[in-house]
Amino acid sequence: MTDDSRPGRPVMLGQNQYGKAENRVVKITRDGATHHIKDLNVSVALSGDMDEVHYSGSNANVLPTDTTKNTVYAFAKEHGIESAEQFGIHLAQHFVTSQEPIETARIRIEEYTWERIEASDANSKFIGADEVKHSFVRKGQETRVTQITYDGSSWEVISGLKDLVVMNSTNSEFWGYVKDKYTTLPEAYDRILATQVAARWRFNWSDDEQRMPHWEKSYEQTKKHMLQAFAETYSLSLQQTLYQMGSRIINNRSEIDEVRFSLPNKHHFLVDLEPFGLKNATDEGAVYFAADRPYGLIEATVLRDGCEAKIPVDLTNL
Repeated sequence: MTDDSRPGRPVMLGQNQYGKAENRVVKITRDGATHHIKDLNVSVALSGDMDEVHYSGSNANVLPTDTTKNTVYAFAKEHGIESAEQFGIHLAQHFVTSQEPIETARIRIEEYTWERIEASDANSKFIGADEVKHSFVRKGQETRVTQITYDGSSWEVISGLKDLVVMNSTNSEFWGYVKDKYTTLPEAYDRILATQVAARWRFNWSDDEQRMPHWEKSYEQTKKHMLQAFAETYSLSLQQTLYQMGSRIINNRSEIDEVRFSLPNKHHFLVDLEPFGLKNATDEGAVYFAADRPYGLIEATVLRDGCEAKIPVDLTNL
């Protein structure tokens, strides 16, 4: 039987990686009666000297994916989870420095956030609020994400969020656009602007000699500036709003050099109520049909002047 997959044949191995995907790890930290939760979904991808396992099946350089899974859970206990970024940095460094065949480690993490349940007053017949510090409700606003890549000498950290749904019920227009024989959309001078934000931002921290960002504070402040820009921009297009959101982040967060957005326009159309003898005007408070699909999809990168774009254009691959 001829083996055309061996070196010397007209076939060659390209980029490859392996690891354990979607390791769900929940870490509870107890500070006396006060508990804290970190809830992560961690995916590990390793690459390096892995030609032989593909060509001959030799596992001599292969760290089992089951071992990478075990490492995730052990590190959660040994090192704790200060932030998704810090946890990913610990993991990436470990895999590259402890396994000679591994040249690059990429750690992708989704974080699901929780907030405390507000309990009854202390004089209630139930356990008082001052005693309940271990009950939580999962937040539904967004999923926090990060990707850490380490090649033994330099770091790339790209963080962000997805599924953050926002809306402005006014201060949005859309008019003056190109019209051809297929155009039926009426111009709008007072419309709803809504989107489901997917955003990634790249940190300029890249080596151990630099001062590491405060990951938790950076996330909170970046999200704050993004939302404030969305709320405070009088929008003539979703593209304009996107640029303002990115600009606000770049101008206020010195640790970030690049932001990439993917913003589906969640269309809200005025319902025609004239058949029922009803006027449906925006200035009176209107009734809208929230369209599911199709939707406009607005995507762009906003950069610090002089910086190179490195975040992938297609966020589905990040």
